[in-house]
Amino acid sequence: MKTSKKYLALLFAALVSFTGCNDNFLDTRPLGEVSESAVWTDIALSEAFVVGVYQGFGNGGFDEQMLASLTDEAIFTHPGRGITTITEARSNPADIGWVNGTLAWSNMYARTRAANLAISKLSDPNYPVKGATADRILGEAYFLRAYYSHQLLRYYGGFPIVNAPYSLNAETFSIARNTFEECVNFIVGDLDQAAALLAGKSVIRGRASEIASLALKSRVLLYAASDLHDGPTAKAKSSLHASFANLEILAYPSGNRTERWQKAQAAAKAVLDKATGNQMGLSAPVPFEVGVQNYINNSMARNGGEREIILGRYFINLKNENGGRQGLFNGPNGYNNWAGNTPVQTLVDDYEMMDGTKFDWNNPAHASAPYKNRESRFYASVLYDGAQWKPRSSANQARDPRGQIQTGTYEVVNSSGQKITHFGLDTRNSPIEDWNGSYTGYYFRKFIDANPAIVDQNTWQEVPWPVLRYTEAVLNYVEASIELGQDEEARKWLNQIRFRVGQPAITESGDALRQRYRKERRIEMAYEEQRYHDARRWMIAASTLGRKANGINITGTLKPGQNVSIYRYDPEMYNYVYKVFEIDPGKENRQWLDKMYYLPIHRDEINRNDKLIQNPGYD
Repeated sequence: MKTSKKYLALLFAALVSFTGCNDNFLDTRPLGEVSESAVWTDIALSEAFVVGVYQGFGNGGFDEQMLASLTDEAIFTHPGRGITTITEARSNPADIGWVNGTLAWSNMYARTRAANLAISKLSDPNYPVKGATADRILGEAYFLRAYYSHQLLRYYGGFPIVNAPYSLNAETFSIARNTFEECVNFIVGDLDQAAALLAGKSVIRGRASEIASLALKSRVLLYAASDLHDGPTAKAKSSLHASFANLEILAYPSGNRTERWQKAQAAAKAVLDKATGNQMGLSAPVPFEVGVQNYINNSMARNGGEREIILGRYFINLKNENGGRQGLFNGPNGYNNWAGNTPVQTLVDDYEMMDGTKFDWNNPAHASAPYKNRESRFYASVLYDGAQWKPRSSANQARDPRGQIQTGTYEVVNSSGQKITHFGLDTRNSPIEDWNGSYTGYYFRKFIDANPAIVDQNTWQEVPWPVLRYTEAVLNYVEASIELGQDEEARKWLNQIRFRVGQPAITESGDALRQRYRKERRIEMAYEEQRYHDARRWMIAASTLGRKANGINITGTLKPGQNVSIYRYDPEMYNYVYKVFEIDPGKENRQWLDKMYYLPIHRDEINRNDKLIQNPGYD
């Protein structure tokens, strides 16, 4: 011990001696860092800084918990993740519930501050580099500030506009929320700046472009024209909004709503004039099989479907990011996956029949074979009982040589000739895994690579998250056209979306067309984080998101004379009975309260900024 102390003393003396004759010792730059002055004098480092601001996209919507499970698209299988805090309307300022990092208040402001810093430096007349590259990265910074601002706006309502980076010597860090209109104008202004700076520049995959700026503008202006953000309409539909003293934070208190729809229509048309999407412009429906493949291609951004992505969050499996794990997160437990977000029956029922008519449980033909003759997007989006899927693992292929989804209970005959119950391999009573199974009887198909070479437990897939998709802009244009009474124009574009998936033309007008459009948007954009916002901005959440989640029970009994020892889906050998049921309230007991039109601002933010006004229903 004494020897150790002696060496320590000598080492300290040596350090003191060294620093005493080297005045720059404490100024040594860390090898892993770059000085601020270097960043804003070197165009490559400036660009790297702006690229870093994209990190606020996270995994897009491809996290283990998906926004779909906060809507009438899906439920989340695993307990204790804060999902039911929102679906059961228990959110409060101390416990908001599950909030993705891509929309968390503090995260959005952190990214906004970075964008503000980039804008201030790149637009400074003293910035040493001029030209196309400098304009492009400045345009990206404007886009990113607009993107994170629009996230704040659509989840929380009007937010405090911060358009310059704060410094430590700022007089105050407290700032009030701006009005909804001021926030819309701020975002649109940034997007106009971005579009102008990015016009004519080469498009870099995964980064902002002129068209991305126009597409985001289209979304923002469509939301601004919607019921939730028109003060008189919001007050008429919600007593909570009618009694809120600061409605201007959440909506336009008055003004010309027709003009807002016109702006939304023009913004969407600007996208349509500069982009093409995939398989648009058809004048008649494609064959059914082509329609299935078209929708898969668009979802997977392959074989022409990549034209659908205006701005995507891309993944490569070498990086092993969670955004490439949708097969593991959502795939069937009988394939050793986690079944995280599973479709509910109300969504399944909204998929049309192949001839364009509604599915109806009161129709005996529909009720006896609910997965027969459905529209192509159903088969491209949902894994249902009997659906053909990947081969099982080598350890389980003997149980299911055909690779079919099994979400029911079925009779089989054992070696003694007795009829016994076989629990489906993809149920919560599965002999493969009796956990991680779907509660609803369904699994996601959309966004999951069907290639047998993709083994979901140890292979990451390369499917991009559609941050902005061409079809969204088309649907935005259709909606604005309907609200402006331009039904023929709306049908023209809506039917192009339907034709490419093999569905017949829509012929309705007026409110019937509006309702048909809303269902079309729900199906076409399923699982893409649209439904959460659409149900709110249309103010239909009470009758949609507030419904109890449901699923399907399936029983297969052998027909007389049939002898099956290893189960397979076969209507020639089995009689199948399908019964819809509500999810046990102990698992999830959904309800809607109007406070849930917006998330609450967390109490820590309120405590930090005494000028913030809380959203209605959370006081």
